[in-house]
Amino acid sequence: MKLNHVVGAAMGGALLLSLTVGAGTASVPAGPLLDRPPATIAYEIVELDPAEGGTAATPSSINDRRWVTGTSELPGVVHATLWRRGEPDDLGTLGGPNSAVLWPNKDTDGLVVGVAETRRLDPRGEQWSCSAFFPTVTGHVCRGFVWEDGRMRALSTFGGTHGFAAGANDRGQVVGWAETRQEDPSCVGRDQELQFLAAIWDTRRDDRIQRLRPLPGPDSVSSATAINDRGQVVGISGSCDQAVGRFSARAAVLWNPGRSRPIDLGNLGDEAWNTPMAINDRGLVVGFANAADSENGVPNVRPFRWTRWGGIDDLGTLDDDPNGQALGVNDDGIIVGFSRAAPGVREHREHAVIWRHGDIVDLNDLAPGYDGHLRTATDINDDGVITGSAVNADGQSVGFVATPVDDCDRGSHP
Repeated sequence: MKLNHVVGAAMGGALLLSLTVGAGTASVPAGPLLDRPPATIAYEIVELDPAEGGTAATPSSINDRRWVTGTSELPGVVHATLWRRGEPDDLGTLGGPNSAVLWPNKDTDGLVVGVAETRRLDPRGEQWSCSAFFPTVTGHVCRGFVWEDGRMRALSTFGGTHGFAAGANDRGQVVGWAETRQEDPSCVGRDQELQFLAAIWDTRRDDRIQRLRPLPGPDSVSSATAINDRGQVVGISGSCDQAVGRFSARAAVLWNPGRSRPIDLGNLGDEAWNTPMAINDRGLVVGFANAADSENGVPNVRPFRWTRWGGIDDLGTLDDDPNGQALGVNDDGIIVGFSRAAPGVREHREHAVIWRHGDIVDLNDLAPGYDGHLRTATDINDDGVITGSAVNADGQSVGFVATPVDDCDRGSHP
């Protein structure tokens, strides 16, 4: 584990904070510091090692206990990984080659959820959603999992073969999607054959499963990606298509607790890749959606936010970059993600970013003491601590944790 201390944060060319290693440098919890504009906060960067035998770490989530979860690349496979106090723990699989944690998990009671392969081979040969996140298509059945008290268990489906778990809240509710027994004629090719529907599992009631239906009309499939502590669920509605996005994400939707019909959150001008990634306890939704000038379902995504009172809008990108994604949000409304430049525009195409108060800031500009490059910010907790992926000074892919810091010696602590 490598620690890089921030030496300052620049805004408009002025040095706002001068930080030193040792006495006087303090990690700052939620409070007045996080009320400042993002560009006035500096961050201490800690690199995360992969699980034993791994070559790279890809964090996707951080909760309010500062548990970081994600994936470690191992020889030929990937494994779901939990970092506590910076130390990686390989969570294993359900008997097959691969597993991963891919969406923000907000449970603070010890649940980790994700996807894992079993020993069983799929008799239909479907590639299923998991195949997009694993190194190779193995043919193994993939199921959503819950890891708790050191053990991983599989979640049920709606009678079909495969399942996928994405997010969890503090009420023990897990969301994702699962196959039914019904063949779906809107599936494209033989990569996917069965219908799948958004699912919510109640881990406090023996993992009881409930389906969340798509929008009324032509849509035949749905998927749930995140849930807040109020029980609001976000996800997608569309046709079966390839089961990995595109037209299965025709619409970004929200299911309110106790309501069977989802709300269409709108789009940025195209009916493809409209994917919510996170929802905070105030109902703020963030994610990515294809831009209005997209064609034929080709990914051309922009970061978005949605509120009940303001609808959906484009968050914007760095230097008018063509693409970006919003991936995480905390209850203070601080949003994190990345901005992606066109090829050849700059040395690093992807830059981890923060959005707050309508402004976008490159996280690299807030950590000038770090000698690597922060590529993607995937999640943020309510203390303002961020996790994501970086390239270190040796050119290796690493995970990171970025913690807000303040300089007590200079009297800047609020």
